[in-house]
Amino acid sequence: MALPVLDATEQRILGSLLEKQRTVPATYPLSLNALRVACNQTSSRDPVTDFDDQTIETAARELKGRGLLRVVWAGKGSRTLKYHQLLDEVLSLQPDERALLTVLLLRGPQAPGELKTRTERLHSFADRDAVEQVLHRMAALPEPLVRELERRPGQQDRRWVHLLGPVAEPAGAVPAATAVDRDVVLAEGTDARDQRVRGTYDQVADAYFERLGDELTERPFDVWLLERIASLAGSDPIVDVGCGPGHVAAFLADTGATVSGIDLSPQMVAVASREFPDLDFQVGNLFSLLKPRTAAGWGAVLAWYSLVHLAGSELAPAIAALARTLTPGGVLAVAVHAGDEVRRVTEFVGEPVELDFVLHDQAQVLAAFAAAGFSEIEWYRRGPGADEAPTDRLYVLARR
Repeated sequence: MALPVLDATEQRILGSLLEKQRTVPATYPLSLNALRVACNQTSSRDPVTDFDDQTIETAARELKGRGLLRVVWAGKGSRTLKYHQLLDEVLSLQPDERALLTVLLLRGPQAPGELKTRTERLHSFADRDAVEQVLHRMAALPEPLVRELERRPGQQDRRWVHLLGPVAEPAGAVPAATAVDRDVVLAEGTDARDQRVRGTYDQVADAYFERLGDELTERPFDVWLLERIASLAGSDPIVDVGCGPGHVAAFLADTGATVSGIDLSPQMVAVASREFPDLDFQVGNLFSLLKPRTAAGWGAVLAWYSLVHLAGSELAPAIAALARTLTPGGVLAVAVHAGDEVRRVTEFVGEPVELDFVLHDQAQVLAAFAAAGFSEIEWYRRGPGADEAPTDRLYVLARR
């Protein structure tokens, strides 16, 4: 059977119906008003559209005539029409194929890592390799549903596109040359990435401590925010996740707070314990952070540039894992480098290294906090200082 050929409006309508059928099943099928709102969302859509009712009704009639959409009544005695997609039945889509096709219809060409992140609410893929396996399966069908695009200059990974109609690069969208796949850091697997990060920080631990010196006191905004975090935590303990050589934990302790630190690098923990022997530092992974032994939870969990090596798909699970250890009313504070790049560093504090730093997307960071159940979220963004790496800094402070 030949694939249906959909224009841009039809792609957006069917993509929106496929999405909402999974994410809001209680209100599906969608009324005309709900479908218009879904099509014109400013989040999870590329490009953003401004369809009116007539545009949607005209396209829906065309889709209905081609057997790709059904119009149903809202309920007995109701005069409200609702719209139900039939595309997954027509194409005999498996759940994993359905999820990928949905996101490709809604957001255009994307890399496997981006698809892994953006399909979380639709289907749970174990990792980016699982995404690629499904994409290759879809591309090998008698009537292929997707195809892989050639990598363009500046791209970390190849993107994939659906084959249900023309897909133009949206006007005003980020140029393909600057597209970034933040999951490229997991190309060799999570264990390999962790081993590289651990080994690098073990290597530079002493030099890193010497380089930091009194650097924190020269960052007035950071000082203000850290003092505020300590105040919000009150008498409850604070944990510095990814504590490095312990300078931030020591600063917080000087405010009177009870502070502990964990880090993936044993050598960093050794340096921190040597330099600040009155504080407790342990080797640990942020994904397995435990609550304190002496309290119901942490008054504040601090992740000060400790998420900079995580893939995009790991961001939301990391925020959720840290949030689970907070005491009621506790504070989760995160600082990250913001931007659209995975930056390979070959020199760090004077030492030769090979380490990837992930510049995270601000919207994705804030969405991760919202997904973790935080309703009180404040954020700040500042440019780099004269002696800092040339990236923006994003700070997020949240309480449940």
